Amino acid sequence: MSNMSEDIQYAGFDTRPPMLDRTDFESWQQRIRLYCLGKDNGENIMKSITEGPFQIGTMRDTLIEGGEGALHLGPVRARVFADLSAEQKDRYKADIRATNIVLQGIPKDIYSLINHYTDAKDIWDNVKMILEDSELIKDITTKEFSSNAKPILL
Repeated sequence: MSNMSEDIQYAGFDTRPPMLDRTDFESWQQRIRLYCLGKDNGENIMKSITEGPFQIGTMRDTLIEGGEGALHLGPVRARVFADLSAEQKDRYKADIRATNIVLQGIPKDIYSLINHYTDAKDIWDNVKMILEDSELIKDITTKEFSSNAKPILL
């Protein structure tokens, strides 16, 4: 029999993405992927993170059909959400969901460094870069400290 805190904890696993632990980016990255794939439209959410946002693009409306199947097209215009197919709408919605998932999984101090990005891929890549840079700095200072150490003579 579970208690109330266990119920809340289990509910949190499904309703809230895993929080980034700065010391273990690789683990967080895997947990975010599993979290995304477990959601409706999960494959498209992951595409948004790994490939970037869906590009809506442009189109030309058919004004009239001429003789012998010739089409008379209107000017090029930007496509809008209503112009998209059901699959394209799913991909577009996944972009928004992916951005929310990634943002909810990072701490406030890292968020403040990347809050000007709006695409999940840009956010993801920059968080990764920030954490890899901090690991690099940690490695360099550890190596410098150990190389500057003088042996103790007894």
